[in-house]
Amino acid sequence: MAETAPPPQPVHDDVPPDTDAPPQSARPTWTRREPLWRHLVGERLRQLRHERGETLDRTARRAGISPQYLSEIERGVKEPSSEMIAAIAGALDITLVDLVSAVADRLVTVQGAWGQPTCRAAFALAA
Repeated sequence: MAETAPPPQPVHDDVPPDTDAPPQSARPTWTRREPLWRHLVGERLRQLRHERGETLDRTARRAGISPQYLSEIERGVKEPSSEMIAAIAGALDITLVDLVSAVADRLVTVQGAWGQPTCRAAFALAA
C-alpha cells in the first residue's frame, strides 16, 4: 500500500500581522451582558400579570395567543411583534405607551448601573 502525503498546509507568509489591534490585555472584557429589550418587556409583562393575579392561560386567552407563546415572551425567549405586545398590553389593561415607558425606565436604570450615559427619550423612541 502506498503512503499518501499529508494535505498541504496553508501558508500565511503574505499576510502582515495585525499591528493596529490592541494587545490582548488592553481589550475590554465583559463579565456581564446588557439585557435585551425582549427580556425587559417580558419581565414587565410578567410583573403586570402577577400584580393582576392572572394566570398565563387567562391573559393569553384575552390577548388571543397561546399560553406557551406568552410564557416564551415573558421569559425573553421570543421577540414579539409590536402588534403582539400591544395585544398583551391590552389584555393587561395597560396602554402600549405606559408599557414602553416602564421598560425604557428600567433600561435607563440598568444602563446607569453600568456607568454608561443614558437618554430616556432615545430608549422610548427606539421602542
